[in-house]
Amino acid sequence: MTTVATIVVAVTAGALLWTLAEYLLHRFAMHCLKGKGIMSREHLEHHVHSSWHFSRTHLMSWAGMLAVGFGLWMPLAWWATGPAIGLAVAVGWALGYFFYELQHALAHLRGPSGGYGTWLRRHHFHHHFGHPMANHGVTLPVWDRVFGTYERPERVRVPRRLALPWMVDDDGELRPEYAEDYELVGRATDSERLAGLDRARAFASVAPAD
Repeated sequence: MTTVATIVVAVTAGALLWTLAEYLLHRFAMHCLKGKGIMSREHLEHHVHSSWHFSRTHLMSWAGMLAVGFGLWMPLAWWATGPAIGLAVAVGWALGYFFYELQHALAHLRGPSGGYGTWLRRHHFHHHFGHPMANHGVTLPVWDRVFGTYERPERVRVPRRLALPWMVDDDGELRPEYAEDYELVGRATDSERLAGLDRARAFASVAPAD
């Protein structure tokens, strides 16, 4: 007999399954391939500028992740445990994925709100600006800890030219409320040489130069 508690466990399991996929895809399909394939190429272009904007590739990602959830995990769980659990696992997978997409976008577009938002941004922007082969889990650190890729920086060094808009004031200086977690380094001005260097370093999964 399927109970509410069983459904909740199945949804949670589906969401946790997504967090493992989030880690593995981010580490291996996006970074280790160094630009080979659309997923890696688009992600490393994201590292070049460290900005976020909606594009049609998001629609492709959403379609792909939903296809995996409802076309693979649901039938497998259905076969093993029944239709209700199969559907719950797929729903949990989808919820985990959309939570990741939301939190990743917000991290680039808005300043933190609360302890989780503060942690997530410092964790994620160390990945961007400090060590791109660390902190592959965006929403949770659990898999980075399991696989030995977790790093917790005292402060994240952010190149001025790549600083997120929410980090800086109208004069381009770091807002005081973020001084505990971030420091700006280098010059705000960009150049063709720096732009080329940023792209080369991003596609090598190396942190941008100061």
